[in-house]
Amino acid sequence: MARADRQLTTPKRVLSIHAHPDDQEFTVAGTLAKWARAGAEILTVCLTRGDAGSNQFTPADMTRPRLAKIREEEQRAACRVLGIKDVVFLDYEDGVLTASLDMRRDLTRLIRREKPDTVVCGDPTMRFYGNRYMNHPDHRVAADVALDAVFPSAETRFIFPELLAEGLPPHHVREVWLHGSLQSDTFVDITSTLAVKIQALREHKSQMGEWDPTAMIKTWAREQGKRKRLRAAEAFRRMKLDDFEEGA
Repeated sequence: MARADRQLTTPKRVLSIHAHPDDQEFTVAGTLAKWARAGAEILTVCLTRGDAGSNQFTPADMTRPRLAKIREEEQRAACRVLGIKDVVFLDYEDGVLTASLDMRRDLTRLIRREKPDTVVCGDPTMRFYGNRYMNHPDHRVAADVALDAVFPSAETRFIFPELLAEGLPPHHVREVWLHGSLQSDTFVDITSTLAVKIQALREHKSQMGEWDPTAMIKTWAREQGKRKRLRAAEAFRRMKLDDFEEGA
């Protein structure tokens, strides 16, 4: 059964994990802004600095180190708009992410250090959206490794025992919210934060160019809200990792 927005509680500590700067703003920024307003502590994690850029908007004379600095600054600016206080960049290579134990260890370290009750990431099983968009392989890898870090790595003492030596004991994440899933069951009303989401997305000027994303973002929000009769929503598959009674 799809959960109504009014039944949802605000998590206390959140990790929002994505491959690139701007992934978060395109997908879940309305929800994160709403949670931030309600007092949630949110940390944004970018596995890359987005230095492969965009074929459409990246000038021919741009260098990867320069673009990495620009995109890092844009992501920090977007997070300030959303009310998110900090961003971590893990500095893996943009465009060629590979699911590795090093990457899983890095995310496990962050989860144990930050102790989130909720992790937000993509759905790694999604390869195609309709007949016009193939999900970026970096998106799928980022989501896959994030889930592996949540379970079993973050909560299992003898996986990555070197983290114990760093003073990082196991931590159990209670919920994972997957965006972009065909099995969405939870819909967050973002009517009050839709404008903030668009404002945050516009901070990614190196990727937007002169394009105005407003119409597209509003259309997505309206389509995701239809099932719950919400004017604007973001949809998630919500994994409740403590809720065995509901079979989650």
